[in-house]
Amino acid sequence: MDGIVATILKVCVAVAIGLPLVVYLAQDALIFHPQSISGARRAEIARNPQAASVFLPTADGARVHAWYVKSGGPVILYFGGNAEEVSWMIEAAEAPGTSWLLLDYRGYGQSEGSPSEKALVADALALYDHAAQLPGVDPKRIYAFGRSLGSGPAVALAAQRPLAGLILVTPFDSLAAVAKRYYWYLPVDWLLRHRFDSIALAPRLKTPLLCLIAERDEVIPAVHGERLCDAWGGPKQKAVLAAAGHNTTDAHPLFWSAIREFLAQRVH
Repeated sequence: MDGIVATILKVCVAVAIGLPLVVYLAQDALIFHPQSISGARRAEIARNPQAASVFLPTADGARVHAWYVKSGGPVILYFGGNAEEVSWMIEAAEAPGTSWLLLDYRGYGQSEGSPSEKALVADALALYDHAAQLPGVDPKRIYAFGRSLGSGPAVALAAQRPLAGLILVTPFDSLAAVAKRYYWYLPVDWLLRHRFDSIALAPRLKTPLLCLIAERDEVIPAVHGERLCDAWGGPKQKAVLAAAGHNTTDAHPLFWSAIREFLAQRVH
């Protein structure tokens, strides 16, 4: 009997130590899902007169790519989800009156390197600085749009650069809070390297906010977006997309109409 108890204890210790270690080492793969872009898709975009390929200057010399969709008006900096190849937004962004810069995270699309919180935030800053220097762009009319994971770098950008407004879709309060929902049995606070602690920044941010929350979000439950919006220190608007899931927000009738109304309130 003593041998069985000792074996059970050894197994429990191995699991207690081994499982957190495995999750710690695997967290990049759990958080980021880099997506490539095909040659056929690049050729298709090359035929679009409104879309241009841009490589950003970065502090570490990495080749970081973005798509510039030019149509006049304010510029919207776009930060996508964790499994998103952002070129699909080119067609959605072609509505007249707004221009867009769509960022490929490192390892995604045509960007080189590996994604991390530090890299995403640094590249968000580089994207803003690039936009502010573009001919005909008014730095006072630069917005950011963060979707899901992209809400993290978008909020961090708002904390370090003056934005005309911030649009967040299916956002979260912090990645740690979301992770604890899924990995409640692990010491998440000790393990997580990429924290994207947006709610810690929110109370001091005065950037006008539009928060779009999916009522039936099965990936980032709505409560996480609600907490972030409640904590926001500046003017804010919230739209709960009834019956929408995490990946069905754009089809909701309120989605684009709320975004257009938000932009119209600030464009003179």
